[in-house]
Amino acid sequence: AALDAGPQVHDVGSIAELVDRLVRAADGLAPTAPVVAQRFDEHLLEEGRLPTRLDLDAVDRPTLVYRLCGHVAVANTAALAAAGIGPDPPPIDGGAIDLDDFGRPTGVLREEAIGLVASALEGGTGPGPEGLARALRRFRSEGLTRVGAILAPGSGLWCATGDELDAAVALGDDLPLPVHVYVATTDIAALRASGAAIEAAGTPKLSFAGLKLFADGSFGGATAAMSDGAGITRLRPKRDLPLAQLALDLGGGVAVHAIGDAAVSATLDLFEALMDRGADPARLRVEHASTLTDDLIERMALLGVGVGAQPAFVGSDHPWLSEALGDTARLAHRFGSLDSAGVTVGGGSDCPVEPASPLWGMRWARDRNGFHESEAVDGATALGWWTDGAHRLLGLPAPLGPGAPADLTILSADPTATPAERLSTIGIATIVGGDDV
Repeated sequence: AALDAGPQVHDVGSIAELVDRLVRAADGLAPTAPVVAQRFDEHLLEEGRLPTRLDLDAVDRPTLVYRLCGHVAVANTAALAAAGIGPDPPPIDGGAIDLDDFGRPTGVLREEAIGLVASALEGGTGPGPEGLARALRRFRSEGLTRVGAILAPGSGLWCATGDELDAAVALGDDLPLPVHVYVATTDIAALRASGAAIEAAGTPKLSFAGLKLFADGSFGGATAAMSDGAGITRLRPKRDLPLAQLALDLGGGVAVHAIGDAAVSATLDLFEALMDRGADPARLRVEHASTLTDDLIERMALLGVGVGAQPAFVGSDHPWLSEALGDTARLAHRFGSLDSAGVTVGGGSDCPVEPASPLWGMRWARDRNGFHESEAVDGATALGWWTDGAHRLLGLPAPLGPGAPADLTILSADPTATPAERLSTIGIATIVGGDDV
């Protein structure tokens, strides 16, 4: 997803401080430009709640503020009006507009309702090629030698960040790292055009990895699709099966974001339908797979599909996750159970939601800070997720094998023996394709 676009508000401690930050950001913009901010977290606000449109109406222009997960945003009255959302909004398929006690929009938008406002706000800009290159250089300094990136054509995956795919294509051979692109779209024409644009770029540094779909939302946004009926379901089989089949026909794979157990189950139904058409399960992966019953883990193992895991979620979510999920918390982030079942797991970050650093992710795969510690994995397993596991999910040969690219991450200490809480102190150097510059 896009990085470094718009004011960052992850460190505000109150709604008043949030509004002050937004007003100051507006002062630096053109008179007609909207304010689009990222990464607020209501758990850090002294009010302990989401802001509302009335809170944000202190900003003198259309304003949209994204929660750090990207699955919830808050719009002020001017932004709602720009999108044609009035006092009695219609239901949103795959999303929701929160209403107050009088049936009027509060400004809180969930899942696909966000796009209605984001697409109506002109002037939102992304990091562009320079910003993308800057982010990739930072990733390399943190030990990455290539990335599997979720990029969206058109208006961007979230945060009104402009065309992320165009930025990658524009860089071409100047990409600081090889980028394997999962295209985030539900438009079959856009998927086909994106695959063609990547191929036309004509560089080994940019490749089509497949399609990214969303089955639900997030724990923090209360939009994870759970088996008790909570959350928001975003998969639509009649639409998504042809999309996924096209991604496979173009030589890529399919990655589906699924946080809740109902979302994981629906994702596996989609994968089984693809496998009935001859799909290789190695090209199918559940992204996150954050809530897993024993039956779902067994089903994944039997199907042979993979999981893209983000252990850093444990670090950020554990202070409130047990209270939010209740008894279901025991089913969250079941890393050890996935490993024991033999499911192929690749380590990821979900950056910019979490830090990109593999060592940071390895820490939380091992150190669950008291959150269901029986699901921790050992150091060798955690390291394997960011090496062999990640390569397998991307359909690449095992690293360090004959003929493999000379991509090396050189560490000042053994990450499998270093205590988890000290992994961030390890020094890092990288060589990418034989180049250490």
